[in-house]
Amino acid sequence: MPSTAQDTATDRGRTRVVFFSTQPYDRRFFTRINDERFVDDGFDLVFSRDRLTVESTALAAGADAVCVFVNDDVSAPVIEALRAAGVRTVLLRCAGFNNVDLDAARAAGIAVARVPAYSPEAVAEHAVTMLLTLNRKTHRAYNRVREGNFALDGLLGFTLHGKVAGVVGTGRIGVCAARILHGFGMQVLGSDPYRNPEFEKVGTYVEPDELFERSDVITLHSPLTADTYHLIGKQALDKMKDGVFLVNTSRGALVDTKQAIKALKSGKLGGLAIDVYEQEEALFFHDRSHSFIPDDVFARLSTFPNVLITGHQAFFTGEALDQISDVTLSNLRALVRGEDCPHLV
Repeated sequence: MPSTAQDTATDRGRTRVVFFSTQPYDRRFFTRINDERFVDDGFDLVFSRDRLTVESTALAAGADAVCVFVNDDVSAPVIEALRAAGVRTVLLRCAGFNNVDLDAARAAGIAVARVPAYSPEAVAEHAVTMLLTLNRKTHRAYNRVREGNFALDGLLGFTLHGKVAGVVGTGRIGVCAARILHGFGMQVLGSDPYRNPEFEKVGTYVEPDELFERSDVITLHSPLTADTYHLIGKQALDKMKDGVFLVNTSRGALVDTKQAIKALKSGKLGGLAIDVYEQEEALFFHDRSHSFIPDDVFARLSTFPNVLITGHQAFFTGEALDQISDVTLSNLRALVRGEDCPHLV
């Protein structure tokens, strides 16, 4: 059974929003932003740690809106259950919306709004942080020194300056990553169906195959769509240089994990850094340290010394959380007032 949601207020006539998949920081930031900037709008915020599923829609009974995150289920059956509960708005506190059945939402008369960009620098900085850590092995060096081991064997990296970086997806985050990599003195190649003039200031557009063939480092910043699902699979990996480094801070299903494991074993991938994972909803955002991890693919992946994994934290800065809270509640205000909401999907 779903856990009991916790109310901040429940006055009749106010706009009630039930948040799913929340963590303590969600409550802290949304409550503060609501109190500071939206106090006159009468939003009652209700927080639940439960993931949104058909079963947990019972928590939304009597709510005007629900607020969901990347791993919540907003499929057609969930949409129908929300409609029956009286919900008329789905607020995404993230940029991606691949977990939402938009056709079902439109048919049900439910508006869907997102946060299209929140501190893109935060995600780009984390991607480059993972690249630097994996390359120069600072995480391993830190542990060695703490044990009094100052040997350098096994810590050899390579100089980024002069190498080729491939940026797959050149939206706001991809452009931020390209600027950082260009600042390291790397030649930056980009691939995207839609050209961004900001990217062309620091990089050069090429076809995906050329990017895969020429890049020493590849970082993924694409949305997850039918066209990008398992974008990095056997065919793409076969085209890459031996020893290429791959970084994914976008969506887990951009990478075929089983094929990536094969590429790690063969040496095709010299390093893999991921902040997202295709089956992450069963793992991420929870403390699993006191139990075993039932995902055999993830367990295998984590055994490689040249794999670095973080738990979907690329977005996790104070600035980003502040912006997420503000834009999400601004979307709600616009919809409640019947005004144009620029972030509808």
